[in-house]
Formats: sequence, C-alpha cells, structure tokens
Amino acid sequence: MPIPRTLHNPSTGAGSAASDWKGLYRVGAGAALLMAAFIPVQIIVFIIWPPPGTVTGWFDLYQQHPLVGLLDMDLLLIVDQVFVALIMVTLYVVLRRSWQSLMTIALTLSALGIAAYFASTAAFEMLSLSGDYAAATTEAQRATLLAAGQVMLSTWQGTAFSVGYVLEGIGLLLVAIVMLRSTVFSQTTARVGVVLGVMSLLPPTAGMVGMFFALGSLVPLEIWDILVARRLLRLVREASKVSQSSLPS
Repeated sequence: MPIPRTLHNPSTGAGSAASDWKGLYRVGAGAALLMAAFIPVQIIVFIIWPPPGTVTGWFDLYQQHPLVGLLDMDLLLIVDQVFVALIMVTLYVVLRRSWQSLMTIALTLSALGIAAYFASTAAFEMLSLSGDYAAATTEAQRATLLAAGQVMLSTWQGTAFSVGYVLEGIGLLLVAIVMLRSTVFSQTTARVGVVLGVMSLLPPTAGMVGMFFALGSLVPLEIWDILVARRLLRLVREASKVSQSSLPS
C-alpha cells in the first residue's frame, strides 16, 4: 500500500513553535546558496588550472600558487561538506514529520559520508609536504617526501572518499523520496533531488563513467540548491507571519 503524502507544513503549528526554527531555515538556505555559488568557481579553477597528474606537479603548483593548489585539491568541496551538514539538518527538521524514520536514516548516512570525506582530505597536508620538499637538501629527503605525497594522493581519491561520496548520494536520494511524499517542497524540487541522488551513487573514482556522472551531477546540484534555498526562505517568511498573527492585539 503506498504511503500517503502528508499535508504537514512546518510553517504552521501551535503558537510560535514554528518561529523557533526560522534561524535554522535561514542558515540552511544560506548554505545551499553558497554551495550553488561555489560550483561555477570550482569549474573555472579546474578549467584554468587543471589538477596535476604527478606528485612533483602538485608540489610545484603549491609552491607557485598555494591557493590554486588548495582549490584544485577540493578546498571548496571541504567547505561544501559543512554546508551539506547544515542543509541536511535543516531538511531533517522540515521533513521529519513527513517520514521521520527515512529522514533519520538519510541524516545518519549523510553524517557518515561527511565524516568519511573529511578523513580523505589531503589539501593542507600536501601544502605542508610541498614546503618541506622545496626546503629538502638531499635526494633521500626528496624521495621520502615524494613517497609521502603519493600516499596523500592515494588517500585523497581512495576508499574513504568513494565510500563517503556514495553514502552522501544515498542520503540525498532518501531525502528526495521523502520530498516526493510531502507537500512541503515542490515536486520539481523532489524530482531534481532524485536525479541528483541517483547520479551521486557512482563516485568519480569509478573510471570514465563515474567521472561522467560526477560532472553531470553538478547541473542538478546547482538547480536543487537554489530550489531548496528558495523554499526555505519562504518558510522563514511564513513562520514570521504565524508569529505575528499569534501576538496579542
């Protein structure tokens, strides 16, 4: 038997309870908009300064353009993970009454994915190693630092990254499914979320197909972020109206 779509609206409720979440709604909307703004910046950086293919290439890039090196090694994506956490917590609060068990699973998987991603980051470790490599005075020191750099590159695109990527994709897909069953977000937002979630189930480390899916997912991600942010800001306005109407005349 299909699960009925709930008519729950988080902007309504007893007294001023809805207004208690206005701050979170604003934070979630801001995080979604910042994510949307970061996407074209990251694309432009990759086009102008493609990531090097060797450890020495990375070390040279970090020495010549430290900020570009950090951006090429996903500095903005590291920040994005914080935004994802804020967005997912916000969506949990907004959608929890629509399907609490599934939203709890989605939030848990997303949190695990974010933790796994942070375990895979190597942007600042490579910056430190590049400085040590430039200061090295012997071939033995350089060889050791090159080996350490190779370990960092393997970690950066290794198991933790791939697992975290897929876990976050599953979390997004579950949220989109809840959106489909709810009247809080539009069906357009839900369907874009489904496409985004499905395209995020294959990590970019899975060969050419994985890279194709990863690059292609940027389009629905951009749209979804904007749609989610717009709806959250509307919920802020609706909650404000509820609070004002509950004030004694």
